[in-house]
Amino acid sequence: MNASRTPLFCDTVLAERIERAEARLMAECCEAAQRGDSPGFVHVLAGGVASFAEDGSPYNKVAGLGFHGVPSAADLDDVEKAFAAHGAVVQVELAHLADPAIGVLLTERGYRLESFENVLGLALDGEYEPVALPGFVIRRSGDDEFEQWLEVVADGAAHPDTQGLPWHEEFPREIYLRAQRHSAAAGEQHYVAVRDGAFVGGAGLRVSEGIAQFAGAATAPAHRRRGVQSALLAARLADARAAGCDVAVITTQPGSKSQQNAQRQGFDLLYTRAVLVKQP
Repeated sequence: MNASRTPLFCDTVLAERIERAEARLMAECCEAAQRGDSPGFVHVLAGGVASFAEDGSPYNKVAGLGFHGVPSAADLDDVEKAFAAHGAVVQVELAHLADPAIGVLLTERGYRLESFENVLGLALDGEYEPVALPGFVIRRSGDDEFEQWLEVVADGAAHPDTQGLPWHEEFPREIYLRAQRHSAAAGEQHYVAVRDGAFVGGAGLRVSEGIAQFAGAATAPAHRRRGVQSALLAARLADARAAGCDVAVITTQPGSKSQQNAQRQGFDLLYTRAVLVKQP
């Protein structure tokens, strides 16, 4: 981290880029699920997407709203009916930099605030190098190692860090594993931390139109507080810069260890998403 750097300022233009990348990720993960015969859907909605991958999936949500007009009542009716047909809630993740009229509209339609999540970002305008972590090897994970990578991140996710506010989404292991497979099909790259020949941590990186999205980070409980996630973050920063990205983003729960690690690496809090939910 460069102490003299200028913090990244997030205006509506940058927020729209990040939200567009998030919406594209949701759409591509749902399309991957549908290739596996999932009865899901992806609907374009006022510049964002409403997506449903399968029952209980983390990709069942509305993302990217607020930067291309306010959705019409008819469009929202259609989206709500589509989710209701699957017996699913409608979950909207709305950036606080989005058009405020959307929050008013959703509240009038019976949506209730459930939680928040933070979006942090870093301008990739410097030189980034992987960091050595004594006793560990930090590297890209190949496709032939995907099952090993998947097991370690699933085990880590099953034992979340308790620092900060509780994460608003928790999923059964089987659902989590399938969701990670859909992310991989949508182009997510994987990184692993190895100690004594065993995988002890993992993380993901997806590149979309100059935005580097950091995801899938988890460390086995016995190996936490040793710098594993910071080292995985540094490796992904170097690769994101090399891939031509100008901004890296990570989504965390407020006040979490993940947020603390990101800020230590120079990430700035850009904006918060409100999670608004309507029951079917």
